[in-house]
Amino acid sequence: MLFVQTMNILIVNQSLIDIFASFFTLLSAVVEVAGTGMSRDRLYDQFVCRVWLTRLPFWNFIISSSYNIFVTALDRYAAVIYPVWYSANVSYVFAICAEI
Repeated sequence: MLFVQTMNILIVNQSLIDIFASFFTLLSAVVEVAGTGMSRDRLYDQFVCRVWLTRLPFWNFIISSSYNIFVTALDRYAAVIYPVWYSANVSYVFAICAEI
């Protein structure tokens, strides 16, 4: 079992975000949806238009990845600049709360 540290949680979270972003990139390249013949009445067409054609899942994971890198940088900054405070006050609960 990995030693539970905030850095481990942040790295695992970054890896999961990158896996899902890659999955949606691959899926959007493989799945081709024609935009012709769509109606406003069908729920499937609304989903395709608002979520899939705008590549919303991909962009959500890219934004989450950027946020996670920022939180990881702040975590490392605090650990290097304030090591005594960091070891006394920061726990894995901090990393989990920062990710939410």
